[in-house]
Amino acid sequence: MHERWLNERQQEHYYRLAKKKGFRSRASFKLIQIDRRFGIFSEGDAVADLGAAPGGWLQVAGDLVGDKGRVVGVDLRPIKRLGDITTIIGDITEDSTMLALMNELGGKADVVISDMAPDMSGNYSTDHARSVHLCKHALGVCDRILRKNGKLVMKVFMGDMIPMLMEETERRFTEVKRHSPDASRPSSSEMYVIATGFRANVKVKMVEEKEEKARTFTIKGELL
Repeated sequence: MHERWLNERQQEHYYRLAKKKGFRSRASFKLIQIDRRFGIFSEGDAVADLGAAPGGWLQVAGDLVGDKGRVVGVDLRPIKRLGDITTIIGDITEDSTMLALMNELGGKADVVISDMAPDMSGNYSTDHARSVHLCKHALGVCDRILRKNGKLVMKVFMGDMIPMLMEETERRFTEVKRHSPDASRPSSSEMYVIATGFRANVKVKMVEEKEEKARTFTIKGELL
């Protein structure tokens, strides 16, 4: 009972603080805390936010990279306008979306962030597997649009597939850590993978079909 009371108090605190500061989501504080600990963002960075709706992480990233930076959000759902931050409605597995993203960023990204979560089924194993699947898509995005030595922050639900996910991430980055920010619910199974020093050792050629056909991308190099 005491743990539940503390959990509710904590969430009420972050909910009220988000309202006070004009953030669209309590999740904004997770990214703030991650940046304070790991130094993810630098002024002038180009940032790609995957699954960006409703925009809480976009707001934080935009503040941290400053006027010289560029932040672009991607989601399957439309995102209510956020100042001069650009958003794209699209599927992150499609080349057309990635090409549009790089066009808006003015090149490759310095940082990729992902707070994506699957639609919850209520079955823990299923939800964990779906979460890992989304993270693998985020890694695929890094292969296509993240510049060498870039950084990645992505959310995942804990479970038995984490070692496999960490191994795939470590093959791409020189340093990979796990972290649970204070703003996460104490009872939550979520954690964040913080990866720095992108190796850029997989070359990806993206092809956008001119006709109304399914978009595909080709990976040249070692497949995971």
